[in-house]
Amino acid sequence: MKFGIHLGLPYTTPAEVRDLAQQIEDLGFDWISIFDHMYSSNGTSDRHCLEAVAMQTFLATVTKRLRIGCLVYVAGYRPPGTLAKSVATMDHISDGRITLGLGAGWNRREFSSFGLPFLPPAERSDQLEEYVAVVRSLLVGSEPVTFAGSHFCVEAAVCEPRPVQSRLPIWIGGTGERRTLPMVARLADGWNAPFLSPEACAKKRMVLAEACERVGRDVSEVTCSVNIGLAWSEESLVGQFGRRADDIRKATLFGSPQEMSGLIERYREAGVDQLNISLRATASQRAGGRVHDAEGLTRLADFLPLESLRTGSTGR
Repeated sequence: MKFGIHLGLPYTTPAEVRDLAQQIEDLGFDWISIFDHMYSSNGTSDRHCLEAVAMQTFLATVTKRLRIGCLVYVAGYRPPGTLAKSVATMDHISDGRITLGLGAGWNRREFSSFGLPFLPPAERSDQLEEYVAVVRSLLVGSEPVTFAGSHFCVEAAVCEPRPVQSRLPIWIGGTGERRTLPMVARLADGWNAPFLSPEACAKKRMVLAEACERVGRDVSEVTCSVNIGLAWSEESLVGQFGRRADDIRKATLFGSPQEMSGLIERYREAGVDQLNISLRATASQRAGGRVHDAEGLTRLADFLPLESLRTGSTGR
C-alpha cells in the first residue's frame, strides 16, 4: 500500500504549501495532491481558497520525487482541451510525475458563484464521460482530435508537446454505482473515493470489480485510492471538516497509533492500493499562527510503513 497527503487549499499560502510539500517528500510519502474547489468544502461559507491548476503546477516545481495529483478536477469548471494542455505542460515541469483526477462536481454554490451551469446528476455524469474522452484523446493520441458531443466539442485539436508519460494516468473520482464505477472500469487508470469507511470501500470495490469484468478488465488494473482524515483531537476533526466531521469520522485516523494502524489494516483488507491522508488548514489555525500541523504529520510518518523509506529513497 502507498501513502499520500491530500491538501485542501483554504487558508494557506503557496509558501506554506511549498514547505509542507517538501516535508512530506522528506518524510518518505509517495504522493501529494490538492483538491479543486473555489471555496472551502467544509460546509461553511469560507471563501479563502487557492486555485487548483496553479497549485498543482507549483507543486511540480518545488518537489523532486513525489507523484503529484489533483483529486479531482471538476468537468464543469474548465474546457477539456485547455486542461489537457495545462496537464501536459505540468508533466514536463515535473519530469513525468503528474496524475490527472477528474470528477463530475457536486458543490452547487461554486458553480453558481462563478456563472457555471449546475446540471442534474445524470447530465453531469454524461459531461464527465465526454470530458474524459476528450482529455484522453488529446494526451495519448498523436493525431488531431475532433469530438462533437452534447457538452464539449473540439475540432482538429492537437496537444503539443506531448506529456512526458506515454500514458499519463487518469483517475475518476466518485462513488456512484450506476454511472461512475462503470465509467471507471471502461475509461480510467485509477479510482478515487473521498472518506469511505473500510466496509463501504470494500462494497464499492466489489461493484467496480464486477464492472471491470463486464468490460474484460481485472480490477487489479485500476488503482484504488481513498482519501481519509487525520485528527489528533476532536477539536482538530471539527476544525478541519466543520459540519462534515461526523460524516467522515469512520474514515479518519483518530486516537492512538495502534488504533490508526488498525484502521489502515482494514483499508488494506478492503483492497485499497493507496491511502491519501487529508490535511486542511482552518481560519482558527491561521489566527493562531499554526497553519499546518507539521508536528502531527511527523508523528504519523513515524508509524506508517512508507515504502520509499524502506527502499532508501529520500526527496531532498
